[in-house]
Amino acid sequence: QVQLVESGGGLVQAGGSLRVSCDVSGRTFSLYTMGWFRQAPGNQREFVAAITWNGDRAYYADSVKGRFTISRDNAKNTVYLQMSSLKPEDTAVYLCASPRRPIPGGRYYDTRQYDYWGQGTQVTVSS
Repeated sequence: QVQLVESGGGLVQAGGSLRVSCDVSGRTFSLYTMGWFRQAPGNQREFVAAITWNGDRAYYADSVKGRFTISRDNAKNTVYLQMSSLKPEDTAVYLCASPRRPIPGGRYYDTRQYDYWGQGTQVTVSS
């Protein structure tokens, strides 16, 4: 059974930093793209970042580009999201996800391309 478990969320002041992690089990982790999404109350789930299986390419939403960094450690079956210069609008539940097969057309931003999801970890940024 494939499981994705996020951790590392918490409360941080605006301008601060936080790293969230996603541990994956039940599959050959190194063969799959990993993505981070977030969802705030009343909002749609939105794409944050994604990274290819070998870590050679990363993709970011415009809203986080230059502030967030996605990385992965295939030996540990873990993907990370390092968040810096945090803003109150970054407040959301952060979820990691992975597809069952390669994502077509480079649509890493598309929620519908992902099949496995974690339960999410809450990140709250205070002003």
